[in-house]
Amino acid sequence: MGFTNIVKQSDCERLLIDIQMRRKIEHRITLRKLVMFFALLTLFGIIYFGYFCSDNRCSLSYNPKPAIYSEWTVMNLLSTNITDFKSAKDTGTGVSYNDMQSENQLRFDMNAHDVMVFLHIQKTGGTSFGRHLVQDLDLQRPCTCQRKRKLCYCFRPSRNENWLFSRYSTGWKCGLHADFTELTGCVDSELDKNEGKSIKRRYFYLTLLRDPVSRYLSEYKHVQRGATWRMSRHWCGGHPASLEELPKCYNGTFWTDVTLNSFADCPYNLAANRQTRMLADLSLIGCYNSSYMNQEERNRVMLASAKRNLLSIAFFGLTEFQKLNQYIFEETFNLRFAVTFTQHNTTLSAVYKSLLNAEELEKVKKINALDIELYNFAKHYLFRRFEKLRAKNPNFKERWAHLGQLPSQTAFDWEKEVETEAADNEVNYT
Repeated sequence: MGFTNIVKQSDCERLLIDIQMRRKIEHRITLRKLVMFFALLTLFGIIYFGYFCSDNRCSLSYNPKPAIYSEWTVMNLLSTNITDFKSAKDTGTGVSYNDMQSENQLRFDMNAHDVMVFLHIQKTGGTSFGRHLVQDLDLQRPCTCQRKRKLCYCFRPSRNENWLFSRYSTGWKCGLHADFTELTGCVDSELDKNEGKSIKRRYFYLTLLRDPVSRYLSEYKHVQRGATWRMSRHWCGGHPASLEELPKCYNGTFWTDVTLNSFADCPYNLAANRQTRMLADLSLIGCYNSSYMNQEERNRVMLASAKRNLLSIAFFGLTEFQKLNQYIFEETFNLRFAVTFTQHNTTLSAVYKSLLNAEELEKVKKINALDIELYNFAKHYLFRRFEKLRAKNPNFKERWAHLGQLPSQTAFDWEKEVETEAADNEVNYT
């Protein structure tokens, strides 16, 4: 019996050893299979990404776009076509119009650390609007303006801090006609420098848009008179645009003899779709590096960004609707102008536009297609906002009839000029 038990125990041990050996062998085989599988997968990936995937998508030789640009980012930008933004906390545009309408604590407070920032796009009526801001608002402490310098000190009621960042209040601190990209990266540090201290501020961005064809023709005629805006920095990505990225369209100092066709044919002329470019976040498209992405994608992202930013700022108006602009601004900021905004329907650009033939007019429309879409988008939202504000005011008819009529009238006024941008734009009238 004892011998039998020993035999059985020995058999069991051998069986267990055999089972363990088989498991070890199977485990090694499994590991080898996994190693072979991942090796083949890696090899396939190298071959696919290196040779078959297109360069502008995933080739090993491709320099990928920064994390800020992604499909999610583009889709989020494009969503502005179908919905309004409820908040602008993550857009870099400061406090939005919707924020101001829905949350009382986000209303503009001149006694706090709130600052209006005027994004002045060329030939949109920004000079007149800028003057209204510094000389016509009914304020507890009006701006103090200097006639010879054409500059005003716009300070808060109780301390010498700026509540307005604009051409006529602080000068071109962020560059001549600084765009959205330049302003959002510059205003805070410039105000810190100007006031000698770092303050946590809330920013309320303002801008005006104009009918793209009229604005483009107005800029063309202004260039013919000698304007170049050559002192603009075009700062983006930590540096100004290089001459390789943004070559000049003309030789010499001015472009006074330019024809409309030559003006329109220069691919580096920033007059085309200027409003879209100046409202967009240019870091999304590689700044002024045209090789960063193809032109179609560049236009798509730039327009989506401009639409998004337009809805995300505190106020925008349209040059063609001065009275609406005034009413919306006053209701939004709870401030009143002491004058009524003037609507100029007859302009030099309107006269010149009537002289264009069908081919010339179509050419101007084609190269400003992005601005035309942006303008129509803006017009829809301007009227939408106006209708909502009108519906909220039971005394609307009285307010509308007496817009700009206040007991106090401002006395300061600059000399009347047809063009007021000569010094800033280096215009040569001789």
